Amino acid sequence: MEKMRVAIGQFNELTHERLTYARQLGVSGIQMNRPLLPDEKGYWEVEDLKRLRERTESYGLRLEALENTPQHFLEHVMLGLPDRDQLIENYQRTIRNMGAAGIPILGYGWMPNWVWRTPNERGRGGVIVTAFDMDKIDDGPLVAGLRKLEVLGDRQIDHDQMWANYSYFIKAVLPVAEEAGVKLALHPDDPPVPTLGGIARLFYNPEGFRRAVEEIGNSPNHGLDFCMGCFSEMGGDVIESIRYFASRGKIFYVHMRDVQGCVPKFQECFLGEGNVDVVDAMVALRQSGFTGFIIDDHVPRMIDDTEWNHRGHAHATGYILALLTAVEKLVPAA
Repeated sequence: MEKMRVAIGQFNELTHERLTYARQLGVSGIQMNRPLLPDEKGYWEVEDLKRLRERTESYGLRLEALENTPQHFLEHVMLGLPDRDQLIENYQRTIRNMGAAGIPILGYGWMPNWVWRTPNERGRGGVIVTAFDMDKIDDGPLVAGLRKLEVLGDRQIDHDQMWANYSYFIKAVLPVAEEAGVKLALHPDDPPVPTLGGIARLFYNPEGFRRAVEEIGNSPNHGLDFCMGCFSEMGGDVIESIRYFASRGKIFYVHMRDVQGCVPKFQECFLGEGNVDVVDAMVALRQSGFTGFIIDDHVPRMIDDTEWNHRGHAHATGYILALLTAVEKLVPAA
């Protein structure tokens, strides 16, 4: 029977260095984010996917999930543009190919203008952390970082249209995921605000997730990539959300990170100094029957760190491993 475990990832290539680093940290698996695979056809080929799994396994690790396809796979689907049916067909093919390659989970987000951050801040000991402050967002063109959604021009998209676009997509791809044996894991909006840049967001509160995975796409193959940091940014009861979704088998994996503050202004931080009591979070996962994997996500950039933040990832992963070991010893499972 599966049990809670710790992975590492958020990288797009399976280099010898990254896989060896994972082994040295003592994690059991890898999650890749937007892997660098040939994508000119608009989907991922089965042989390319199979090579990812086989390379991971050659290091004694498990390829737990792929998170995020290239943005162009889904952008026009999210925006409801005329070419969405062809893009959905390609996405269905990616799902089938993942199933054939033996990769069990595909994480996805529903954010056409993606993740927004304002300038970095300083945290404990001068560490560099990402931050968001709504007062610093300009009321200008649709911009995510440096990327502009020129395809829309000045047009805006309201919540009703975004829900219609989302429902159209899920009803098309979820049956394929069920047939392929692949689970689809929905990531929250980041930052979790109702609208950014004239585009409505859907997954900025627990109610949006309940509508997505209990009404529109109610299936054992549809659940959450429970980003604890995003739920923390919402300002609600994160432990209650963990218990609600995990007890219903709707959390497929967890991003364990945290922030200080919540929307409209927050900044990321080390585990243990944010809004969430991380011991309570791990206990809630265990008591609610969660049996997926846990991974860190964005991490603070520590002194003399690398571009990928090896030191920050080592701190977070070690913290999570220790939490899991303690909770497994002290708290009875569900």
